Amino acid sequence: MPNVAIVGATGAVGQEFLKILAERNFPVGELRLLATKRSAGKKMVWQGREIEVQETTHDSFKGIDIALFAGGSSSAEYAPSAVKSGAVVIDNSSAYRLDPDVPLVVPEVNPDDVKWHKGIIANPNCSTIIMVVAMKPIFDLAGIKRVVVSTYQAVSGAGREGIEELENQVRSWANGDELKNHTFPYQIAFNVIPRIDVFQEGDYTKEEWKMVKETQKIFHVDDMAITATTVRVPILRSHSESINIETERKVAIEEVKTAFQKAQGVIVVDNPAEDQYPMPWFSSDSDEVYVGRIRQDFSIENGINLWVVGDQIRKGAATNAVQIAELLL
Repeated sequence: MPNVAIVGATGAVGQEFLKILAERNFPVGELRLLATKRSAGKKMVWQGREIEVQETTHDSFKGIDIALFAGGSSSAEYAPSAVKSGAVVIDNSSAYRLDPDVPLVVPEVNPDDVKWHKGIIANPNCSTIIMVVAMKPIFDLAGIKRVVVSTYQAVSGAGREGIEELENQVRSWANGDELKNHTFPYQIAFNVIPRIDVFQEGDYTKEEWKMVKETQKIFHVDDMAITATTVRVPILRSHSESINIETERKVAIEEVKTAFQKAQGVIVVDNPAEDQYPMPWFSSDSDEVYVGRIRQDFSIENGINLWVVGDQIRKGAATNAVQIAELLL
């Protein structure tokens, strides 16, 4: 059984790793929990074992087969040391995603890319993962010429601080107190903020460019036309996306629906007559990507509209990484 290390074990994604390894009965020999110096010494229980959290150092990976990095700055610093020690790194940060020598993998979309790894495999951005799982059936059915996506992203995408900020602001509002913001640039309670991460080239945010460039890399189509607008909304968990796709060839909407019914990792919730469509409330704590509001875009020749929802902590981060580890086994 492989020896597994989790870097960032005490954070939201790290704790989700622990939950998913147990749920999926992933075979684990030794489990090594690593975190910052501040968290070292903390005890965590997993599958009846009490494990002490250790500080992450360059020597933390001796004897480790698979190292799951939960994200953040530790990846760039410690991933090379893990590889030198003989571990395969599955990294949830953005550090290696666009490196041409590092595969960027979503198991439902491009599982074969794990075969050419050189020690590091990157986990895509959460919004990208949710989008490409929904794009894959259409890509296989009719090819994709252009994508226009707008996201509605939960506060937990900004970590535990994001959740606490929304909860504190709602509490303050209910008590008639002043609403304070630290994690987000503006109040997030009863508001939406059309900016996730820093602004970059062309006044697109880093999050928007991630969705463009990572999707092109995953599908191996460097000139796929993609434009994104990413928005933070006052939802605790699960990201939603409005996706408009222009296909290479004309397809009937029934063909598209049939393709989704057969697709791996997708649950179709699409019954307008009964008021049924995907929502964050029902997709939280689930590994599947929910697809609904599947309809023709009548403004262009080969257009399709989708409404897509997925739990960005599970499928958008931890579950996708564990699925990559399963591919390695």
